[in-house]
Amino acid sequence: MNISLAAEPLFHLGSFPVTNSLLVSWVVLFLLVIIGFAVRRKLSLVPRGIQNVVETIFEALLGLMDSVTQNRKQSIKFFPIVVTLFLFVILSNWMGLLPGMGTIGLMKELHGERVLVPFIRAASADLNMTLALAIISVVTVQIFGIATIGLKKYAGKFFVSPLKEPYFIGTFVGILELISELSRLLSYSFRLFGNIFAGEILLTVMLFLAPYLVPLPFLMLEIFVGFVQALVFSILTLVFMKMATVEHAEH
Repeated sequence: MNISLAAEPLFHLGSFPVTNSLLVSWVVLFLLVIIGFAVRRKLSLVPRGIQNVVETIFEALLGLMDSVTQNRKQSIKFFPIVVTLFLFVILSNWMGLLPGMGTIGLMKELHGERVLVPFIRAASADLNMTLALAIISVVTVQIFGIATIGLKKYAGKFFVSPLKEPYFIGTFVGILELISELSRLLSYSFRLFGNIFAGEILLTVMLFLAPYLVPLPFLMLEIFVGFVQALVFSILTLVFMKMATVEHAEH
């Protein structure tokens, strides 16, 4: 049994290594694109089939967003980025729970040892992927904040004019706000990575020790954890978007 903290490379495109987590993320993106085209091609006023399923999910997510923003217009504005993050993360988490996780792959030599490199590894179990998602989330929050209240007012949350009283207190608070924004990169990426990676290790160990009925409760738990982590990631992004679009004096 081989447990690797870093995602393992399956093959190379030139000098670019394609890891198992990257391969899973491509599969997830492909599935989302296919579902999107399938729904768009068969759009109708009376939803049926996959359109009905997608609309039900979107309505539930939009209602949840309304409970956070208290503003339907703002919810619709934030909807594309928040729901895209949610769908990508939840599918990435659940893909790592498919049969064959940790058991089907290629025998390769890594660090001088002959080990099995599995085809399936949740994209969220790769710190590079979760950090990339965190960067997208944090940068998007800043863009929405600047676009809504303007660059000058938004920058005023972090940088205080020397003519503004009390300058030193305002500067100290601004520095704290700036550190808080940057710290989200670490909290977002490590929270998601830690939970999903720990779950994969738990399932791998249980499958190795007792490969039949014993792992089933843990599998159900990881399905729930995958959903919760996707929801937490997207809702936190929504909350910070809402906060970024409020002027500093309104906090």
